[in-house]
Amino acid sequence: MAKSTDLTLVEQQMLLAIMRLHPNAYGVSIRDEIKARTGKEYSFGSVYAVLERLEDGGLITSREGEATAARGGRKKLYFTITGVGQTALQRSLTAVDAMRAGLLIEGALS
Repeated sequence: MAKSTDLTLVEQQMLLAIMRLHPNAYGVSIRDEIKARTGKEYSFGSVYAVLERLEDGGLITSREGEATAARGGRKKLYFTITGVGQTALQRSLTAVDAMRAGLLIEGALS
């Protein structure tokens, strides 16, 4: 991520899903939320690679949940968007809106 307006589409989707799912945003739920809303199904490897990149960039934080027998004793990793992440997302979406302003895209909402 070079600048705060340079989020990729998948980064935007991940941040929006994390916000929608808060405080229960973890890898599988984030992936399922994006699929339910967009029809796009990302691999788990892709999801976690993007989450790692967002966390390294300070746009999200993670915390471990409790280990459960249903998960074979593993802990879920929950994600939260940071203030920096919210600002970056807003700037990125505003930039996209500015590019779309005034365009008529056949079959799309304006």
